[in-house]
Amino acid sequence: MLDQSQIPSSPLPAFGGPKREAAEAAMRRAWWPVARSVDLATPQPAILLGERLVVYRTESGRAVVQSRRCPHRGGDMCQGKVHGEAIGCPYHGWQFSAEDGVVSHVPSMPDQSKRPMKAQLKTYPVIEQWGHVWTALEGEGPDFYEVPAWDGVTFEWMAGTPLDSVTGVAVAIENFRDVAHFPFVHEVSMGPTPHVVEPLQVKREGLTITMDRPLLAGAGDWATDGNCDMHYFCAAPGIATITYDYPDKGKRVVVGFPSPMAYDHVMIFWGVANEVGFKGESLEECLRLEEIVYREDLPIAGALEPREVDWDGGYEEHSVPADLFTLNYRRAFNEFVTRTLAPAGS
Repeated sequence: MLDQSQIPSSPLPAFGGPKREAAEAAMRRAWWPVARSVDLATPQPAILLGERLVVYRTESGRAVVQSRRCPHRGGDMCQGKVHGEAIGCPYHGWQFSAEDGVVSHVPSMPDQSKRPMKAQLKTYPVIEQWGHVWTALEGEGPDFYEVPAWDGVTFEWMAGTPLDSVTGVAVAIENFRDVAHFPFVHEVSMGPTPHVVEPLQVKREGLTITMDRPLLAGAGDWATDGNCDMHYFCAAPGIATITYDYPDKGKRVVVGFPSPMAYDHVMIFWGVANEVGFKGESLEECLRLEEIVYREDLPIAGALEPREVDWDGGYEEHSVPADLFTLNYRRAFNEFVTRTLAPAGS
């Protein structure tokens, strides 16, 4: 019998065209998570659309995202140390300001006024939200995400372990929001679920898509807190959430935001939250259960062809009513690209 493991894998066919190029250009202007807040006791490495970054927290508590290569001799700033409001290179100790990335101290020079002021780390904008540090590589893109279902609610957050997935952002978001795969991928975590999908009540407004569905108790370990309403929300290009609203316990949340290391390779940052005073499972237990669901998805989503939605239409696809949510996400993503790349003032 032929041992399948001995057959060398071949790369997937190349795909793409002008719409892919536009998508990549627009994504460089969007907000993406690059690190968990809890990890910033030491500088952290990140890759965003091919750019190698360092993420760290200064002595005053400020989160910083900068280019990772020291402009002196190429040291990896992720191996360096934070000095107050600067970061030092591990190779020769050069320090660079957290404010603007300009070299602030060169240990080998007795006269600091003569340090090469053109030596600079590129410094990127930062938003710290939902237990993660977010940045954008270029220019002015869309505003940061807002989730209306969370207005007026105070949550406690816990970030999950980031998950490496060989998919693109859109494929990852679609996987989060697809409901027809539950019986086949999540039988362990969710228990037996109906194969037939009811008519989906999906609404899209610009870049956001919403959908409400009930969750009935008894569907595996995933639903031990009883019946609730599930409020699905996603926004292009890259956030997907479910808010579980229990009539007698309060609200809990799971959220995923895949961050593109490359166009078809993401690091899935994600987390859970409980409303303060939530009377159901603990944050730790919610995190454990949701991670099981995520990890069931990884091998299936990671084997899809192509690895990212083929915006240029080179692959044949057929859709059914159960795909209504993901089809509306694709429309929202295309609107994101159009809006982001539109000339100023248009």
